[in-house]
Amino acid sequence: MSDFTLTSGLGDTHAMQIFRSMDHTAHHVLELDGGRLVDSWEGPDRAAIVDSACDAAGLPSTLVQPDVTFDRALAERVHDPAYAAFLETAHQRWVEQGHSEPCAMAFGWPARRFRDIVPATLEAQLGYYSFAADCSIGAATWTAVTASAATAVAAADYVSASESTGMAPVAFARCRPPGHHASRDQFGGYCYLNNSAMAAQRLLDNGANRVAVVDVDYHHGNGTQDIFYQRSDVLHASIHGDPAEEFPYFLGYADENGDGPGLNANRNLPLPRGSAATTWFDTLNEALKWAVGGGGTGGPAPDALVIPLGLDTYVDDPISHFRLESDDYLQLGKRLAAVGLPTVLVLEGGYATEALGVNTVNVLTSFAQAG
Repeated sequence: MSDFTLTSGLGDTHAMQIFRSMDHTAHHVLELDGGRLVDSWEGPDRAAIVDSACDAAGLPSTLVQPDVTFDRALAERVHDPAYAAFLETAHQRWVEQGHSEPCAMAFGWPARRFRDIVPATLEAQLGYYSFAADCSIGAATWTAVTASAATAVAAADYVSASESTGMAPVAFARCRPPGHHASRDQFGGYCYLNNSAMAAQRLLDNGANRVAVVDVDYHHGNGTQDIFYQRSDVLHASIHGDPAEEFPYFLGYADENGDGPGLNANRNLPLPRGSAATTWFDTLNEALKWAVGGGGTGGPAPDALVIPLGLDTYVDDPISHFRLESDDYLQLGKRLAAVGLPTVLVLEGGYATEALGVNTVNVLTSFAQAG
């Protein structure tokens, strides 16, 4: 595998800061898996394991207060305001209509040759505003997703502020629930608001001229692609399992290059099931070189980087099929640090919970120590 050695001279080490919120803990909903309704694979234990591992490693952290810091206006620039309002009120409407089931969940979705019309009833809106039955809405969902989004935005603010001091800024947003599958107006894939997209937009609002988002989750970042597909100020690259056989199935193909002003600002690099670390890192190098070079737009290079940090590329992940080992995440941290840009790392997937803490810390510590 070839090395990626671009550096910006920001310093010998990187000032790592973790941002987290505990407002996610009551959010644990149901999903349809293998024809059965089960507790979601995306449970509170994921965040607890990551927190414990980061604390044991001595990494500094900041607790976010989302009831104070959640930026609704920013969320509504990334997402359709009507969609945000739906997420906020869906479970209360569910209860008011007499449902005894704990989670509001769709059972019908607009499909081919259906019309794109917002329906009037809650039951129909649950299908209109979602795209998969792995994602439902519970009593604590809105609290959790706003906390998750606020965490990503706090990390972006830290990076922006640190950059002006001449430091080598990097922040990790320990977000839960994840966000990269959430599009402008649909939830799915355990995602409701798009944390990485909100971090990218905040970096722009704070003065970045252009931001690159390089998604390393096993699953395609369909939501982030959708949000920025017609924009050139955010470059989006995604390395993921081939959508011909992997969720979300209907986006993530290599010929999806952006549209209008965003033409050639989107890059998908799908890989087959069973891809090993050598192949994966070669593909990562390709994605980083494309992003740092300004994509295919002929525009300027980005001056900030967002990494949707999915750790479901791990060999023993129960719902994914790449073959990275724990030590490979040390190399991932070094390679991301070598880009030399102010960086926000945003936690996405990773469902081998016993290894999730180790794999996260390997990325963070190797990034922080990279010279």
